[in-house]
Amino acid sequence: MASASALPHHPTATQLGRKIVAGAAGGLAGGLVFGMLMSLMGMLPMVASMVGSDSAAVGFGVHMVISVLIGWGLVIPLGGMLSTSYAKGAVIGLAYGAMWWVLGPLAIMPAMLGMPLFAIDAMAMFSLMGHLVYGVILGLVAVRILKGQV
Repeated sequence: MASASALPHHPTATQLGRKIVAGAAGGLAGGLVFGMLMSLMGMLPMVASMVGSDSAAVGFGVHMVISVLIGWGLVIPLGGMLSTSYAKGAVIGLAYGAMWWVLGPLAIMPAMLGMPLFAIDAMAMFSLMGHLVYGVILGLVAVRILKGQV
C-alpha cells in the first residue's frame, strides 16, 4: 500500500475540492445572513411549505440546503473567474443573487405552491434585497477561499 506522500498529485482534483468548499462555505455564510433576515420578516414558514411543513425551523433548514446548492452552482463552474478579485466576486455574486431572485421566489416557489408567478409586491422587494446580500456574501467568501486565504 502506498503512503500518502507517494500518491500522485492531482491539481484538478485539488481545485475542484477547493471550489466545493468555497461554494458550500459561501452558500452557508450568505444563507445564514439571508435566513436571519427571512426570520425577522416571518418568511421561513413559507419556505417550509415547499416540503409540507409550516415550521420556521424546517424552513430555515430547507433554506440552508438550498443556499449550499446554489453556492455550488456558482462556484464550481465559475470558480476561476471568481478567484481573480474581491470586486469581481462581489459583482458576479450580486448578479447571481438577482438571477436567483427571479428564478426562486418569483418563479419556482410560487409554481410549487400554486401561487401567481412573477408577483412583485413589498415582500418580493424584500426578497430581492436578501438575494442580493446572499450573492455578495457568497461571492466574497468564495473568493477568499479560492485565493487560499483561509
